[in-house]
Amino acid sequence: MSQRVCHRLWAMASLLCSTNNFLTMSHKADKYVPAFHFEVTFLSVALGLGGMLEHAANEDGSIGMAFSEVSGISAELQTEEVVEGGNNSFTYRLPKPAKYNNLVLKRALSSTPSVLVRWANEAINNFNFHPCTAVVSLLNERHAPVKVWTFNNAYPVRIEVSPLDANKNELVIETLELAYNYSKRIL
Repeated sequence: MSQRVCHRLWAMASLLCSTNNFLTMSHKADKYVPAFHFEVTFLSVALGLGGMLEHAANEDGSIGMAFSEVSGISAELQTEEVVEGGNNSFTYRLPKPAKYNNLVLKRALSSTPSVLVRWANEAINNFNFHPCTAVVSLLNERHAPVKVWTFNNAYPVRIEVSPLDANKNELVIETLELAYNYSKRIL
């Protein structure tokens, strides 16, 4: 998406957010962030893939990838019910560790080789894992991070290509699903 188109979409989204009364919760209008302007970065320092990443890494050792959709950013606290002997009026609901959904990344399939696909194939086909930290950043109109989530010790668990259908004129979508130990929102 060109920067000009991105700025136009941002301006339209900002206008919608500021004109709809149901979006403001007080006299002072909050700044809402649209969901279409984001980036996904993989911290290659932790990947440990050696020569596979040398040509793809940025100066800081990270690898930025473009995706059309990111989902699975959620955490849920599970509970365990415990019954106290002799007390039938209630049960204790005790917290258990948080459960995290897999991070799902979607993008158009490219004809050029992808470091990310090689990383996924290395894990899925060769059972050779190189966990990394994946960072999802929601950006403002100046391309600065507004909200940032980190997904620690992420590794591929599924790679999928959308169905090929001669009756449709659509891009082929590649889906990469990552499992991770825990996530943290840092902004």
